[in-house]
Amino acid sequence: MTEYITTIGLEIHAHIKTESKMFDGCPANYAGAEPNTFVSVVSLGLPGALPVVNQRAIELAALTGLALSCSVNHHSVFSRKSYLYPDLVKGFQISQYDEPLCSDGWLEIRTSAGELRRIGIERLHIEEDTGRLVHAEDDSSLIDYNRAGMPLMEIVSHPDIRSPEEARLYFEKMRQLLVWIGVNSGNLEEGALRCDANVSVRPAGQAHYGAKVEIKNINSFRYVERALVYEIQRQISVLEAGGSISQETRGWDELRGETVGQRSKEYAHDYRYFPEPDIPPLVFDDAWIEARRAELPELPDARRDRFEAAYALSFQDADLLTLERPVADYYEAAVAAAQASGGSAKDVANWILNEGFRLLKDRGEESVHLAERLPVAHVASVIDLVAKGTLTRTMAKQVFEASFDTGAAPATIVAERGLAQISDGDAMLDVVRQVLADAKAAKAVAEYRGGKASALQFLVGMVMKATRGQANPQLTRELLESELSR
Repeated sequence: MTEYITTIGLEIHAHIKTESKMFDGCPANYAGAEPNTFVSVVSLGLPGALPVVNQRAIELAALTGLALSCSVNHHSVFSRKSYLYPDLVKGFQISQYDEPLCSDGWLEIRTSAGELRRIGIERLHIEEDTGRLVHAEDDSSLIDYNRAGMPLMEIVSHPDIRSPEEARLYFEKMRQLLVWIGVNSGNLEEGALRCDANVSVRPAGQAHYGAKVEIKNINSFRYVERALVYEIQRQISVLEAGGSISQETRGWDELRGETVGQRSKEYAHDYRYFPEPDIPPLVFDDAWIEARRAELPELPDARRDRFEAAYALSFQDADLLTLERPVADYYEAAVAAAQASGGSAKDVANWILNEGFRLLKDRGEESVHLAERLPVAHVASVIDLVAKGTLTRTMAKQVFEASFDTGAAPATIVAERGLAQISDGDAMLDVVRQVLADAKAAKAVAEYRGGKASALQFLVGMVMKATRGQANPQLTRELLESELSR
């Protein structure tokens, strides 16, 4: 069977998180609004309406380009991209073509096999979003122009992606970065972030690429991977049957689990690009670009690497703690609080990753809500209570959960519920002797005295049960060993 090479490129469309639309003062927070209520003479393309560039959108797009290691070009031009489609009311889209805002960057991903892959980014340009078609069950279509004119970045990768998995990872990593630097909401369901996937296959040994098929408007990480898996196999099946692949645009039908043909794929000259006559060229000096660079926070990969080095965390733990910026901020604040009383960064990571994330999942809440649920001082307090011997690990988990649910301080919960660890030797000795005198302990006692050291754990468990988990585990073992040696 012929071996085939897959080539994939993604075009990611990301709304820029600004208060107003790209070319007018119409508010941009249209999510959940009634159709066609967030519109203006500019976004509706009414005669005589003139566009005015949203300065903050330009700044945030440049910031994004710098985060993606792109060059911010000193000269950038808006163009008209002409095509007729119902959701494009003017008959053209204000976009950028041969002089984009940013170019020549990259984004690094790590595959499931642990391989680092650097995906090249050809360009980042700015444009206005279109309206949204809503298809009804009676085969009619309605148009909502609330989205029309939203500031949009299109981030175009080089054809460096080799598999559907890499495409998904790239899309996920792009979302992480855009949300991290505050330029995009990351909301795929509302269309604030979506992508087009370009894919071709060719027999191994063939130098030139195969015909490119574009899968439009995918708004799910899972869907982009599934769509590409299907489309790659479809193209291979066509070639194996002696057919040829047409350059076309297709859509992903999740219910049918297949891509569906929509129209023949346009070429650049079909759009009749020409400079937008109502918007002058954008010109940036080095000082302006450096001002944008100064706005960049520490990026996710750099922060993960620092967490590994500074806090002696594993790659996996550091990676989980830096998936979202609010969690990373929370972790560092909790480390500072814990270290003030002798706690370690590793202890903090364990409590957040194991107990904190578990509780969020159980309650159906997002990880960014952790700080609201559990102040960092409470995390530090739990760690301190365990270190001082006031709480056993088991009791500490109960206190952590109670603090998470009620907002009460751990020390208050311990006092109110009488949860302090029992470390008094005389009191513990009485409990140990009662346990050893219990008929249920006879077998374990005999086995331990017969040389089976593991039998001691059963007896420790009996003591813990008798004290409702409050017995000091180390003291319990010592007292049991002493009594059993008599």
